Amino acid sequence: MKNISVIGSGTMGNGIAHVFAQHGYSVSLIDIDAEALQKAISTITKNLDRQVSKELISEAHKNAALANIKTFTDMKDGVSKADLIIEAATENESLKLKIFARMDELAPEGCVLASNTSSISITKLASVTKRPGKVIGMHFMNPVPVMKLVEIINGYSTEKAVTDLILQLSKNLNKVPALANDYPGFIANRILMPMINEAIWTLHEGVGGVEEIDTVMKLGMAHPMGPLQLADFIGLDVCQAILEVLYKGFGNPKYAPCPLLVNMVMAGKKGVKSGEGFYNWTHGGKELVVAEGFGK
Repeated sequence: MKNISVIGSGTMGNGIAHVFAQHGYSVSLIDIDAEALQKAISTITKNLDRQVSKELISEAHKNAALANIKTFTDMKDGVSKADLIIEAATENESLKLKIFARMDELAPEGCVLASNTSSISITKLASVTKRPGKVIGMHFMNPVPVMKLVEIINGYSTEKAVTDLILQLSKNLNKVPALANDYPGFIANRILMPMINEAIWTLHEGVGGVEEIDTVMKLGMAHPMGPLQLADFIGLDVCQAILEVLYKGFGNPKYAPCPLLVNMVMAGKKGVKSGEGFYNWTHGGKELVVAEGFGK
């Protein structure tokens, strides 16, 4: 595999493009919004500059990585030579199904179709294609250039040769792949999201405050950050969407999103991306949100 197409230039998409380009792959970064593509290249450049300043890569390596990335607003042009296409669009099932149908229509024969989804069924995405054996999940972690894990998800029909290829590709990126089967939430979010949801319930019921909950998990359980801070980083809307996938998939009320989470998302408090969630992020760092009735 030499030619990688990435659909979606947001946080995950530009991070995935960065990592592949840094490791010598030719990357086509695709987004219908030209301004979003410009922003993505700016973000990738800043992140590469950070790596140079930390002496993780050289200036020449940075320039080579940037030269490996081309941007496209037309999917047809962007996937015409692809060996692998990675969809990294918003975590919305209907949108991803439309993108996969279009990817399948335009992709070269033999091209592998992957999704960076964190919860949506790979088997369902594969069902709208004529190549279900070549559809697989590649769930990168945020921030992609830093985090080692890639959760690889087999759909019901994914061919073993495709799985083996993607496992090796992940290792070529200096990542550590973990193989999962296609059940709601896979491994990562089936474990993580109920914990985050329970932390929100703990706040909602007044058992503890935001800082107290995060402090217990950081100092008592050796987590690098507390579940409420992590939820802010993931995006509270994304947490809600994943919990709803789990709830729908298993039919168990323990997966239903806490009413506090639902209310916060409706109020536009989505975490870092909106500037406020369980913490205030508008001043370049986290500040505890103190608002009357916040935990009720």
